[in-house]
Amino acid sequence: MLIGLRMATILAALAILSVAAPAQAQIGLPGGAPSLPRLPLPDRLPVDPDRLQDRLRDRVDETLQAPSRVRGLIRQSGGALEADPLGWPVVRAEIVAVDPSPASRRIALDAGFTVLREDRLEGLDLAVVVLAPPRGLSLRRAVERLRDLDPDGAWEFNHVYSPAGTAEGATVAGAASPGPAQGGGVRVGLIDTGVDARHPALAGAAIRQQGFAGEARPGAHGTAVASLLAGRSDAFSGAAPGATLFVADVYGGSPSGGASTGVAQALAWMVRNDVPVVNVSLVGPRNTLVEAAVRRASARGVLIVAAAGNDGPAAPPLYPAGYPDVVGVVGVNARGRALPEAARGPQVDFSAPGADMAAAGAGQGYVSVRGASFAAPLVAGLLARQRGTGDAAVQALAARARDLGARGPDPVYGRGLVAADLRVPPAAVGARGRLSR
Repeated sequence: MLIGLRMATILAALAILSVAAPAQAQIGLPGGAPSLPRLPLPDRLPVDPDRLQDRLRDRVDETLQAPSRVRGLIRQSGGALEADPLGWPVVRAEIVAVDPSPASRRIALDAGFTVLREDRLEGLDLAVVVLAPPRGLSLRRAVERLRDLDPDGAWEFNHVYSPAGTAEGATVAGAASPGPAQGGGVRVGLIDTGVDARHPALAGAAIRQQGFAGEARPGAHGTAVASLLAGRSDAFSGAAPGATLFVADVYGGSPSGGASTGVAQALAWMVRNDVPVVNVSLVGPRNTLVEAAVRRASARGVLIVAAAGNDGPAAPPLYPAGYPDVVGVVGVNARGRALPEAARGPQVDFSAPGADMAAAGAGQGYVSVRGASFAAPLVAGLLARQRGTGDAAVQALAARARDLGARGPDPVYGRGLVAADLRVPPAAVGARGRLSR
């Protein structure tokens, strides 16, 4: 899915990547943007577009160092998290085996690894086994050892994904409620923090919440994103007002919340509930389990929309937006210009309002929001309202998009700008405070 949409931007992305290192000094991001290798341009395109995309992804991932904004999660986790070799947060002392064969399982047990838990993700037909390394063996060495002992197995860190931005003084208190009983015929999913179903902007939506890191708990990020998906109240409206909203809280207040195992479980829950479109305003590194879950959910008809990230135009792709089966979204300002912090590359499928607009905030109020996190739900809501599903819905939305930047699909705006009419100015609802990225 979406391979055809993205092929038109791959050559442009190659050009960007080949000059990414010199551009680093122009970004002005805290700590600087990660430097990228100069990638040689191929003499000709391979016949199979998947091969080209995989080649680009693999070369870029070699330099995908974790940005400083996510490394702080490790310090704040109280020991629940540690870093993978590239600095990305992972659950301490946990190794994930994806669909392990009996032989792979025996290899791990014979090498001294112990099973912490295992799960069968019904709906995805995917088995997940979480292992602990032998005493005295670091997590990094433990993963390397398993990969050496069983090269055909799928051994991975339990990466932790973070919202594509952070709250600035915006909190939501209280327990998550199941939400009102009403809701339209549109069904849309949200993988994020929990949602404050009592917010006036969500009064017309039917909200079903499920926790995948303990009990579901409302959070500022999830509540804001949910309002842009399905909210409606006076001067405020989201993309699919009154929709039935399935909320998968993968954080639950846990210091190890946002783990790849929770994200995979959330996708399986969406499949079991026949949710056709799911918004994921989370970012992290490439991960074998999440990639497998995305691929299988997509094969079962689920269209996944994700924030492409806010680490600047020279940053390598972030995931899940970087997977070819996912619709990647970046934000633009009120003048329709790409945000300076917006990602660029073949992972960008659409652009949508991502700044100078309001979303649900703490209590009964609203906040001003900025970043890809808040552009993605506008696209997801529009796709959920399309009569077609999957590629047909994407193509229909692309036909309505306003072409920006270079003519045709490009790595800055994707297939163009959508949802421009859904921007609610902060002043229109008396927004106070800010929720960034």
